[in-house]
Amino acid sequence: MKHDDLIKRFEELLTNNTRSFFDADEFDILIDYYLTANQYPKALKAVDFALEQYPYSIDFLIRKAQLLSANKETRKALELLVEAEAIDPIHPEIFMTRGSIYSLIGLPEKSIENFKKSIEHAAGAKEIIEDGYLYLAFEYENLEQYEDAIFCLKKTIDLNPASDAALYELAFCFEIRSKDNEAIEYFNAFLDKHSYSNCAWFNLGVVYNRLGLFEKAIEAYDYVIAIKENFSPAYFNKANSLANINKLQEAIACYEETFKHEKPEAITYCYIGECYEKLKNLEQSLVNYTRATTLDPNLADAWIGIGIVLDQQNKLTEGIHYLKKAIEIDKTNADYWYVVGDAYQKLGFAEESKEAYKKVIELDPSLENIWLDYSNLLFEEGDKEDAVEVLAQGIKHHPDNAELFYRMAACLLWVGKKQEALTYLQSALQLDYKKHKEIFKFLPELRKNRTVLDMIKSYRKK
Repeated sequence: MKHDDLIKRFEELLTNNTRSFFDADEFDILIDYYLTANQYPKALKAVDFALEQYPYSIDFLIRKAQLLSANKETRKALELLVEAEAIDPIHPEIFMTRGSIYSLIGLPEKSIENFKKSIEHAAGAKEIIEDGYLYLAFEYENLEQYEDAIFCLKKTIDLNPASDAALYELAFCFEIRSKDNEAIEYFNAFLDKHSYSNCAWFNLGVVYNRLGLFEKAIEAYDYVIAIKENFSPAYFNKANSLANINKLQEAIACYEETFKHEKPEAITYCYIGECYEKLKNLEQSLVNYTRATTLDPNLADAWIGIGIVLDQQNKLTEGIHYLKKAIEIDKTNADYWYVVGDAYQKLGFAEESKEAYKKVIELDPSLENIWLDYSNLLFEEGDKEDAVEVLAQGIKHHPDNAELFYRMAACLLWVGKKQEALTYLQSALQLDYKKHKEIFKFLPELRKNRTVLDMIKSYRKK
């Protein structure tokens, strides 16, 4: 092994408590070796011996500070950096290391101050300036100062266009600040100069996909694959975009392509299952959902998928078990509770369905249809007043939803509250006249109600 003699000589020194001379480069090799081998105590001894031979070495003082910091001895590390600064007050690595320590202990403002000083004293050292801007960006992100982070990341990329870390962080900051158009402009301009950056193409694809520009996203991912054929995330994201435009067979092929380049993941099998489900290939859908649950028993989406497919196969009595399994995994997912509520209603378990629908409303009252479905169930079960109360609550949450007003008008007419019903009908017609047939779908007998027909007719003329 390389450097065997050097390591043997140093370890003999440790064992026999003797003294031997090592030059500075040899100490660097020893420290790096022990760090790579996760032998922190020996790395620290190596740096201590180095400082015995080179007591005024800024580099070894900094290395010891870094070792102490990695061992969470941050106070000692900071004290060492004070010693180093007394010897050389403008050494950029002192400020870089101090900035990293302050970041580690959660003092981003002090961290920023020191990273700025490292850049200031870098004297044109490109790598230090690049790292300084990158670390500054991380601290600004911690403070949620994303505009400053974007500025620093652009500086990093200007210095090193091959910095994938900076490109990914920049994409993240653009997303957080909802700057999708700026992201597209930036990455396209970057690619004009650096057309073989698979990272930039990938991030561009992500933005296009987020904006619903799926064809452009697919094109961007194709460039990634052309540049780096084994880059699995590009196949995965391309598959998502293909699925979004219902190119489901192509999507499946892309998802399966990821298995050639990385270990299969549960979520990929789950998405393949969804594609087969949309293609009405229910057997293959079940196969892939089941593979997903085998790889990750806590992937609730896959359990829900199995339950839904079994329902489509007229096996809902069996399927309800899988739907409930998803709820056990994620009790706060309103969509899961909604599916379970629908399933219980199909099976004729009205009380269980009511409880599930109530849970949906508790978790996510923004789901407009739940107010209609829950009130409809109550109405059908004879709980007319409860149905009216649910609709009243739904209208408070969704005052612009005409269907809720039409449904309320119908329910109130049924329970004999004619004037109140007509007020709601009037509001419904004002909100959306074209949906007036909803009231007849719910209560067909209202087609013979002259008062209702006259009011609808009066709005047709407006």
